[in-house]
Amino acid sequence: MKTAFFAALLLAFALVSRATAAGVGDAAPGLSLPDAQGAAVALADLRGKVVYVDFWASWCGPCKRSFPWMNELARRYGERGFAIVAVNVDRKRADAERFLAQVPAQFTVVYDPAGETPAAWQVKGMPSSYLVGRDGRVVLVEQGFRDEQKGPVEDKIRELLAAR
Repeated sequence: MKTAFFAALLLAFALVSRATAAGVGDAAPGLSLPDAQGAAVALADLRGKVVYVDFWASWCGPCKRSFPWMNELARRYGERGFAIVAVNVDRKRADAERFLAQVPAQFTVVYDPAGETPAAWQVKGMPSSYLVGRDGRVVLVEQGFRDEQKGPVEDKIRELLAAR
């Protein structure tokens, strides 16, 4: 009886996971989280923009390296219909604030201490990033942060911004 229950539970989890996964070509899962001032930031409100959704944590070394690059992306492309939403997953807000004091963000940062959003997106590690097209579909998924990927990601951003 226990085995059948666990098998059913695993099957249900697999089906739900597929429905909310954020793979290339999939509709991006929902995201509505508070920013530092408590205002809700929803991915649905950014429809029509190219959005880089980045999941990060204060303890993540590569995240410290990715923030200056994301600041540069926001500066270069923000006026052209590009937005960055960085989802912090620290359980303690103070940890995120210490990180941001050292590595400031010039883009939108939201907070999910419960970890519900990364679960819906099936985030496997920190950082994980998802490029979402104007139509709300995932165009690119990046796990980790590697310098050699910055060029191809930026090329894809430019391509999406150029397409109307």
